[in-house]
Amino acid sequence: MPTWMKKSLIILISIATFGLVTPSDFNFDKITDNSSKEKSSIQDVQKDLHATNFDTFENQQSVIEPEKAVDALLEQGISTAYNKFGEKILPKIDREFHEVILPKLEEAIQETLKDLPAESMTTLSVSNLSTNKHSEKIFHIFNEETGEDVIRFHVRKDRPPLDGYYFNFHYHTYHDQFQSHHELGSIYWSKNTPPNWNTMLS
Repeated sequence: MPTWMKKSLIILISIATFGLVTPSDFNFDKITDNSSKEKSSIQDVQKDLHATNFDTFENQQSVIEPEKAVDALLEQGISTAYNKFGEKILPKIDREFHEVILPKLEEAIQETLKDLPAESMTTLSVSNLSTNKHSEKIFHIFNEETGEDVIRFHVRKDRPPLDGYYFNFHYHTYHDQFQSHHELGSIYWSKNTPPNWNTMLS
C-alpha cells in the first residue's frame, strides 16, 4: 500500500472517530473508583473521630472529681442522718452535729475515698436508713457494683456512770475489715433516756 494511501486512511479514521473516545472518558472509571475510595476513607476517618470523641466524653463523664463525689455522698449522708435522728432528737443536737461531727465526717470520707481509683467514684452510694429503732447505723457508703461497704458511720447511745446520756459518733472503714472504731465525737443529750431513733413528734 502506497504511503499516501496509509496517511489518508489514518486521517480519515481520525476524523471519523474524532470525539468518540477522550482521555477523560477513558480514565472516568479509575477516577470514580479513586474518589469513592477517598470518600469512604474520609467517612471512615470521620466515624473514627466521632467514636473517639464520644469515648473520650464518656470517659470524662464516668470519672467524677473526688471533691464532687465527697460533696454528693455527704449531702445524701446528712439527709439520712437527719431522718435517723427524727423530730425529737434532731432539734436538740443539730447545731453541735453541724459544728463538731460533720467536719470530721467529711474529712473521714475524703481520707477513705482517696485510696480508691477515680473511676470507682461513680459506683459509690449511700445506704438506706435502717428501720431498726435501736441500730447504731447512720449510713454506709458502698460500691453499687460489688455491694461491698467502703465506710460505715454509726452513732451509739452511751451512759457513763453518774453523767447522763451521750451520742457517740464514730466510723469504721474497709481498710481493716471494719474492726477499728474511729471517733468523730460525742454530743451530750441529758440525764433522761433519749427517744428511739427516727421518732416523730406526736
